[in-house]
Amino acid sequence: MAGGQERILRRRIRSVEATKKITRAMELIAASQMVRAQSRIAGSRPYLEGIERVLTDVVADGSAPGRLLGVPESPSQVGVIAVVSDRGLCGGYNAFVLRAAERLMRTGEQAGRRYRLVGVGRKAAGYFRFRGRELDAAFPMGDRPSYEEARRLAATVVPAFMRGELDMVQLVSTRFISAGSQVVEIRQLLPLDPDRSPAAHLRPSPAAQVPRPAGEEEAAAAGPGSLAPGQGYFEYEPEPDELLSLLVPRYAEAALYGALLEASASEHVARQRAMSAATENADDLITTLRRVMNRARQDAITTEIMEIVGGAEALRQGGERDTAPQLEEIEEFA
Repeated sequence: MAGGQERILRRRIRSVEATKKITRAMELIAASQMVRAQSRIAGSRPYLEGIERVLTDVVADGSAPGRLLGVPESPSQVGVIAVVSDRGLCGGYNAFVLRAAERLMRTGEQAGRRYRLVGVGRKAAGYFRFRGRELDAAFPMGDRPSYEEARRLAATVVPAFMRGELDMVQLVSTRFISAGSQVVEIRQLLPLDPDRSPAAHLRPSPAAQVPRPAGEEEAAAAGPGSLAPGQGYFEYEPEPDELLSLLVPRYAEAALYGALLEASASEHVARQRAMSAATENADDLITTLRRVMNRARQDAITTEIMEIVGGAEALRQGGERDTAPQLEEIEEFA
């Protein structure tokens, strides 16, 4: 029985060691992909900041449609885009995003809103279909999202928003702040909200801004209508309506592309952490199993020793009983 238990424990240890090699390899792969994803995020931000700045300037003069800027007071038709991954083994990354999206829609439905849901990642499609929610569209989520994927994703909601079928488009995804910090966030994608846009957190704070030259300080003090020497202003062509019809889809594509990159980087970080924890748990399990196996081996050795000692004692006692009659016969003859 003890030998069979030892064989079972050896088999389990070999199985855990094989699993440990897999989790360690997945941890290293996720770490390398995380570095690449961070560089792609940094490369995509300047374009998003630029197009957002142009959009803000175009709608700031008041001649553009008001529904393209700000937060709608009472939206009735809302589009929701939930961005998760195609695979698991990344801790609670998928669950946190999907639960946030579900809470958002449940709360809005209680207020009378209707939602059109778009899922990115196979986990989103499975999660919402299991709960009886229909998806207007579903897209896969690869390890390296491309701009073309963001363009196809934007084509599912931007035309409906421009036609007035949607009052607001919200994005539920994970914002990548740093390798040690990622947060699930609900962002307003459309209409443009300058205070909470994807690139707003990249703007320098007032304390960190570079001091203005003397001419610019005088112009700022004089008022918005005055210009400092050498300072100009922008004129946009064509008209704001036509310009916005061209820029809003481009902005949505850029914002979604940035969100896909941040979600991909956050997924790699979550997977790296999960696989690191799994590797550590495998080490602890192997240590525990080896202790149990050694204890079982010691029990088996102890049992064998006791059996040997018991057998020797039985033989000794049996030998004494056999020699006792012979001694009595010898005494009688003597």
